[in-house]
Amino acid sequence: APAACSSGPGPQRRAALAAAGGLGLGALWSTLMGNRASAEEAGAAATGEPRVSESGYNVTPLPRSEVKELASSLPRLSQDVLLREATERPFSGQTADKSAQHNTKAKGTWISAVSNVPLFSSDAKFESGTGWPSFYAPVDEQHVTLKTDRSIPFMTRTEVLDARSGTHLGHVFDDGPAPTGMRYCLNAAALKFVPEGQELPPQK
Repeated sequence: APAACSSGPGPQRRAALAAAGGLGLGALWSTLMGNRASAEEAGAAATGEPRVSESGYNVTPLPRSEVKELASSLPRLSQDVLLREATERPFSGQTADKSAQHNTKAKGTWISAVSNVPLFSSDAKFESGTGWPSFYAPVDEQHVTLKTDRSIPFMTRTEVLDARSGTHLGHVFDDGPAPTGMRYCLNAAALKFVPEGQELPPQK
């Protein structure tokens, strides 16, 4: 069974890391996982042009001051998770708008509680047994950013952030199901849920 959201690389990835040699576990893990913050983002920032995802969303990073203002109306737990990288208690998560629990099986789209950018679909959601909403892929890889997280001593993890607001969502691990083998382990408090058939709100 998958470990909780403080886990590191799974057995298959650990074997690859050991075989590679030379690089530290954390550094190679981050290299293999990749970082969605690409040269394309840097180029967009340099030219001042908006960065638009393949799905048609503006994922140009918002100013931190605007992010804080947008988050100020959310519940305290959501603010702690989004802005201060807190983690909600397992098996207790509720979306920022109280529209869904962590274990809902309803069809719909999970969006950023700050930017309203669609992040994950119920079609990619699975029961991981960890007590946090888990998905095997985002709706668009350009909607999330991956970042090396060394906040726990002697443990390197890969943090998942909303690309538009830069806010904390959770972490990603390589012990998920097919077809990707990945487990995006997220905090429900960092998200909102839009039921299938309901129009997605405009992004911020």
